[in-house]
Amino acid sequence: MPRLFDMIELIEKYTGGVDGAHETAIPRVRLFRFSTPTEPLHALHEPSICLVAQGKKRVLIGDQVLDYDAGRFLAASVDVPVVGQVIEASKDAPYLCFKLEIDRAALAALALEMGPAVQSGDASLGLALSETTPELLDAALRLLRLAETPRDIPMLAPLAERELLYRLLAGEFGARLRQLAYADSKLSQVNRAIGWIKQNFREAFSVETLAAEARMSTSALHLHFKQVTSLSPLQYQKQMRLQEARRLIFAEAMDAARAAHEVGYDSPSQFSREYRRLFGAPPVQDVTRLREAALPIGAAAP
Repeated sequence: MPRLFDMIELIEKYTGGVDGAHETAIPRVRLFRFSTPTEPLHALHEPSICLVAQGKKRVLIGDQVLDYDAGRFLAASVDVPVVGQVIEASKDAPYLCFKLEIDRAALAALALEMGPAVQSGDASLGLALSETTPELLDAALRLLRLAETPRDIPMLAPLAERELLYRLLAGEFGARLRQLAYADSKLSQVNRAIGWIKQNFREAFSVETLAAEARMSTSALHLHFKQVTSLSPLQYQKQMRLQEARRLIFAEAMDAARAAHEVGYDSPSQFSREYRRLFGAPPVQDVTRLREAALPIGAAAP
């Protein structure tokens, strides 16, 4: 498929053949390259589309396993905690991925412009796989090619991004994304709750307070929050606390006790227990292993 070969060539060019995550001059576009499979990495997956040009990736959310490659793309409609792992990559055929963070305002405006569509009253899991169509790949290529002519990016990138979002909304994942355009949809309400937790995860909160922020009953919040994220609101808060503590210990050389306090834990022993349960090792041992393996913290490679 010529389009796929072009995408492989461009990603290799703009990553310089260097493994890791790479920023581009195009707003919200990042590229990823890995020449070997990676260990499972915990991350908060933000709303985005991830197109794999080569290799294969696995994402775990709750008890669901999502594998995707050049034939299928991953789309996220809300911020969801996941465990991600590159499972197919080699020096001769590295894992290569194009990621576009979704501009929610642009998505909502385009959804409204496209007109009403069949709406589901229920929220769905915040991650899904869908077929990578030639039209979607064409739009992604047009956007990525603008890196060759930086002067064109301010004028043409919004047009290429708009086409890519249109392809998403017109495809099988579109009904789910369209819910973000409607303030009274269950997905939008859960998204408000997620945003509030992200801003206040260091503080204790009641489910009643969160339900009021989301404009839902407490029972509806529990039901739909778990449908979207596979977690309860308190489990979501715990994962956010532990992932931020891990980042503080790894990136800012903070000791475990101080990191625990920074993210809202009153009990160091409780922090250590929950950290080990999530990451498989106590803080010092876990971070030492990550440093030795030169693994990234805070974002799973798409």
